[in-house]
Amino acid sequence: MANFEARTAAGPDRITVSLAGECDLSAREHLTAVLLDALQRTNAVFVDLARLTFLDSSGVHGLITAHHAAKNRNARVYVVNATGPVAAVLELTGLDALLRAPAEDRRHA
Repeated sequence: MANFEARTAAGPDRITVSLAGECDLSAREHLTAVLLDALQRTNAVFVDLARLTFLDSSGVHGLITAHHAAKNRNARVYVVNATGPVAAVLELTGLDALLRAPAEDRRHA
């Protein structure tokens, strides 16, 4: 099992979900559950990827599942602070553009 952690923090008009470690198949259900739970409590979920070191198709699936759930209730999921291989996966899949936060929110995420 990969080392994976997802922590939530409520802020004004948003919840930030901070991910750390490796997000792979063993973490997919946990990631999806955390994101869907956050969407039940707010219309804006920011996923902070600063401490995430690995993201595979399972993690991508979790982000897309959350995106679709958000879209169905007129909410949004954004990814912020991706670097290195995680940023490369997001760019390759197009999620960097699909889940890009507005410029003013990227500075404060």
